[in-house]
Amino acid sequence: MQAKQFNHQFQRPTWAEIHRENLAHNFRVMQEAVGSRVAIMPAVKANAYGHGAIECAQVFEREGAQWFGVALPEEASRLREAGITKPILALGGFWEGQEEFIIEREITPVMFRLDLLARLNEAAKKFKVTVAYHVKVDTGMGRLGVPFSEFDKFLEAAALFDHLRLDGLMTHFASADDVEGVAFTKQQSVIFEDALRLVRERGFAPRWIHQANSAATHAYPQTHGNLVRLGGVLYGFWRDATKRDVAPLDWRPVLSLHTRITHLKTVAAGTPLGYGGTFITKRESRIATLAIGYADGLRRTLSNRGQVLVRGEFAPIVGRISMDLTLVDVSDIGDATLGDEVVIIGRQGEQEITAERVAAQLETISYEVTCSISDRVPRVYK
Repeated sequence: MQAKQFNHQFQRPTWAEIHRENLAHNFRVMQEAVGSRVAIMPAVKANAYGHGAIECAQVFEREGAQWFGVALPEEASRLREAGITKPILALGGFWEGQEEFIIEREITPVMFRLDLLARLNEAAKKFKVTVAYHVKVDTGMGRLGVPFSEFDKFLEAAALFDHLRLDGLMTHFASADDVEGVAFTKQQSVIFEDALRLVRERGFAPRWIHQANSAATHAYPQTHGNLVRLGGVLYGFWRDATKRDVAPLDWRPVLSLHTRITHLKTVAAGTPLGYGGTFITKRESRIATLAIGYADGLRRTLSNRGQVLVRGEFAPIVGRISMDLTLVDVSDIGDATLGDEVVIIGRQGEQEITAERVAAQLETISYEVTCSISDRVPRVYK
């Protein structure tokens, strides 16, 4: 699918750029790091962390991805409709009533409930097929997964379903990115190995063994198995997504967020700005209005504390960010003018605002920053 070129002459001048070459580069960096015997499952859930699931999956598929990871069967269905043919793992399993949906679309579910296994088995009988699934053991994350204390009984019951095949064993690390979480991560991995032993003792022979996310893949190579699930590092996030005491690889940011100055005015000292007048100018000031707001993903929490780049220089956000518009003070950027490109996330000249930097101001992580960029912001694939 050829991406349409963004033309600000005919649309609101706010857009996100997705740099395909950096996406492909990050995949190659990770494939080299894990070696040819380990497959990579790019996580393209949540619209590929805001980058565009279909377009990113197409890049990854060309680069040799053997799996894709999504949260929901609906996300997998959209990939199938777009022509993605590689196996897709629904990491959150499926909802009651979606059994036939996932069989028809050849989606592999993650399983952790016997009642859902029973429903899937009945649907597989109806279609006269054997359906593969991956079982998740909870080794310490506490979200989804069969508790290890119940795992053997789960496997005993699962063996009775004659139209299902346990084709993968997985878990998820809670603290692989945490310098203080080494002991807990190693404990989780030990439990996972015990779970793998039980699986094999029960007569199952899963082809896919996977426990490592981005952070574990980078910091704990012993956890690679034969498949790793990568999210953040493929999109160029590492400062808040990997273990800080392990040297980063050559990851490159994939997304940048842009807008333009749509109005420019000079106001007197003592002028209140924005809803509630939360910012009052201390001097005569040049104030630029930007065509972006919190409905686009520029979080309101950044009011009076965030920054943008104008002509390669930092300009502070002033006043409350509103739904569609944002004010910045360009008094110290003398040549700023109407129509200037403004960078919200990305590089301009010698300066850069990373998603991790924005996330730190919001007391969150980079993933949330890019996931929050709304659908009304066009993605331009470079």
